[in-house]
Amino acid sequence: MKNHTEIKVRGYHLDLYGHVNNARYLEFIEEARWALFEEHLGNLAAKGYSFFVVNININYKSPATLGDTIEIDSRITRFGGKSCTLKQTMTKKGAGTPVVEADVTFVIAGPEGKALPVEGDIRDMLEPFAA
Repeated sequence: MKNHTEIKVRGYHLDLYGHVNNARYLEFIEEARWALFEEHLGNLAAKGYSFFVVNININYKSPATLGDTIEIDSRITRFGGKSCTLKQTMTKKGAGTPVVEADVTFVIAGPEGKALPVEGDIRDMLEPFAA
């Protein structure tokens, strides 16, 4: 299962060239991650777990402009010993034009702030979002 988030491009997202500023795309994919965790993984926080991004690799494919609705699909593509990789793909709604692709590596930390192994209940909560 993948998580799906939509964001409408507003004037304050744009740079002087009339398209979404590169830093805003990072905010867009962050919004999609928050939506994923709020909608489906809220019990992680209830158990005292935290979600930390440790690496982002982002590829810009085409610009988004004022009025575009952006669709962001998020799915886990890799499970490691203590980290996972979330693939986030951004397209223009309706056209399907690729805008951004990002690989976000993250860890789940316990109450003491240390990364936990991706196993047991943590793996069970994340597994439905695997590609």
